[in-house]
Amino acid sequence: MTAPKTPTTADELRGAGLRVTAARVALLETVRDGDHLGVDALTAGVRDRVGHISLQAVYEALHALTAAGLVRRIEPAGSPARFEGRVGDNHHHIVCRSCGAVADVDCAVGEVPCLTASDTHGFSIEEAEVIYWGLCPDCSSSRTA
Repeated sequence: MTAPKTPTTADELRGAGLRVTAARVALLETVRDGDHLGVDALTAGVRDRVGHISLQAVYEALHALTAAGLVRRIEPAGSPARFEGRVGDNHHHIVCRSCGAVADVDCAVGEVPCLTASDTHGFSIEEAEVIYWGLCPDCSSSRTA
């Protein structure tokens, strides 16, 4: 008996209804290999994998991957957008006020959304987003040193 085949990045793109291109494959893999990377870092990562790609092509591919649910875009206040491959689980983030490092924080309680609004104002709430702010271990230790 053989184990089920793990889908390739190309299979995932096709499954999401997206055209498979070298740039999209490289971008999705760069997002997943990275840690809440911004557009500049993602562009550099894609260029390392496939050669030249325009910044506009990266933005267009990120838009397509985000719309397809393969990538999640987060925008901490005062920071440029960042992208991650962890999708579909309603997790949150913690951001260092000093260096901007970002880490995932699992949802503390319950089901999606894990927070209940006191007044929905008629909205159908689909997601609750929480960003915790503080200092990462490196920045905390440098302040006390």
